[in-house]
Amino acid sequence: MGEFFDKLETRSDDERSSDLSKAIPLQINNAKENSKAFSKILADVDPSEINSVEDLTKLPVLRKSELVRLQAQDPPLGGLISGSVQDLNQIFQSPGPIYEPGMVKKDWWRSARALNAAGIGKGDIVQNCFSYHFTPAGMLSEQGILAVGATVFPAGTGQTELQARAASEIGVTAYIGVPDFLQIILEKGDELGLDLSKIKKALVGGGPLFPKTRQSYKERGIMCLQNYGTADLGNVAYETVADAPMVVDEGVIVEIVTPGTGDPVAEGEIGEVLVTSLNSDYPLIRFATGDLSAIAPGKSECGRTNIRIVGWRGRADQTTKIKGMFVRPEQVADLVGRSSEIKKARVNVTRSDNNDIMTVLLEIEGDMNKDYNSMVKEILKLKGDVELVTPGSLPNDGKVIDDQRTFD
Repeated sequence: MGEFFDKLETRSDDERSSDLSKAIPLQINNAKENSKAFSKILADVDPSEINSVEDLTKLPVLRKSELVRLQAQDPPLGGLISGSVQDLNQIFQSPGPIYEPGMVKKDWWRSARALNAAGIGKGDIVQNCFSYHFTPAGMLSEQGILAVGATVFPAGTGQTELQARAASEIGVTAYIGVPDFLQIILEKGDELGLDLSKIKKALVGGGPLFPKTRQSYKERGIMCLQNYGTADLGNVAYETVADAPMVVDEGVIVEIVTPGTGDPVAEGEIGEVLVTSLNSDYPLIRFATGDLSAIAPGKSECGRTNIRIVGWRGRADQTTKIKGMFVRPEQVADLVGRSSEIKKARVNVTRSDNNDIMTVLLEIEGDMNKDYNSMVKEILKLKGDVELVTPGSLPNDGKVIDDQRTFD
């Protein structure tokens, strides 16, 4: 195994753009021709006109709520796969419930690049502590481990003492799983007097990796990196350098958009992560993950050339109920779109004397004395306090609805 998993990781920007100009229309056509759901979603789309990342903005966003609805109408997978259910090797279930397809193909979920970046490869014995039960996390990781030439110990979750003893007796050299569980295994090993010193590498995901946790691994001689993925999409991005932004995987296209819309935000601005998968078996197009992140400037020092995203910054679904009425990010986006003078908006929700208080902050480029109260009431369906602020006043945290209420 070389420094890079494949040549795709080090393409020039021009090479990647050229390759995507061919791959994107092919995937759009595949989805439209072979998926029952996308044949309707993309009915009015000419695939030949969608040949760049920028062109994807012409397409609708597929949200998880829509995925659940489609699966309820056409179980179990909503007609989103390209082919029939009988062609699949596996079907998984995640909370929701949401069902995901699986195929027994080399690195079908694309976790190998992340593992390779973490230094895991031939000669390693990897303790796979992601769940093999219901969700695809265990199988997703296993395929990547095999693809980089390492050996899998399919440990799954729980049973800490057995995990520690097995790691010692097998001679495990690497761990993959949620960030905190490795610490629990190591501490159990200490308690039992086991030698777990062969564990030198870790790739973690499925939860936040706190600096103290990473440092504790470093003190034990374990290099720990993290990756980001979902059960629907597989691997999306991965660290190649500790504490640096994550490099986007070559098998997906990532956009960062204003929550509740499909409109891209500026580089560095926090927004919702949309992913288009280039997997021909499950062609999710502009799938809204519900996660917040941002595009990081520049390229990775490791030599990989794809765009990078900062880590997880929260959830995009900020829908909340105010005075008995739901207020959604889509409505806030509609408010911004109604006037060219409104550059950004944020709804703050507080509580006073058992009453909900809604304050709408509008970044205005223009007349700071204009009255926006009727527009706010029309779009949000509620009356609230409207405050006009200058551009750049609102924080760059991806929030368009900030519910600050406490109900103690």
